[in-house]
Amino acid sequence: MLKAKILFVGPCEASASQSAEITGMSHRTQPTALLFPFRILEFENPHVTSNNKGTGCEFELWDCGGDAKFESCWPALMKDAHGVVIIFNADIPSHRKEMEMWYSCFVQQQSLQDTQCMLIAHHKPGSGDDKGSLSLSPPLNKLKLVHSNLEDDPEEIRMEFIKYLKSIINSMSESRDREEMSIMT
Repeated sequence: MLKAKILFVGPCEASASQSAEITGMSHRTQPTALLFPFRILEFENPHVTSNNKGTGCEFELWDCGGDAKFESCWPALMKDAHGVVIIFNADIPSHRKEMEMWYSCFVQQQSLQDTQCMLIAHHKPGSGDDKGSLSLSPPLNKLKLVHSNLEDDPEEIRMEFIKYLKSIINSMSESRDREEMSIMT
């Protein structure tokens, strides 16, 4: 069974913890650690399989603290990550600028592919959440962007997150298959 480590990162006040719980299907998760400045949610998903082979997969969702005072902990948190979800509050203009830092640090510096990254633009209830007007600068504009209002429609983001998990697991499975083939030849 494959096990994937996914980081949830983003600026303070971006609702990363709430998103991690909802996308992690919190009714099936158990907090396995409550360590300052992060927590880990572990779960299995029988519907996410590696290239439709057999059993489901295990996931660790690392809900990382967004406060810059924890920056010294980030290298340890990033170790062996398979994916990064950057969550920001679309209603706070400074968050869009901060996203470039999160992307550079957690995706580019870790040599992750853009397909291993997902953006979640969180909108507070009653904010109008004008999804069409959100423009992102390169390279962020090439990433998968999902708009969320967790209070109104958590199911939409949950489905998008499952698609993201499937792409991470397929990538991991293909990488493992290539490695096995190189050993055999």
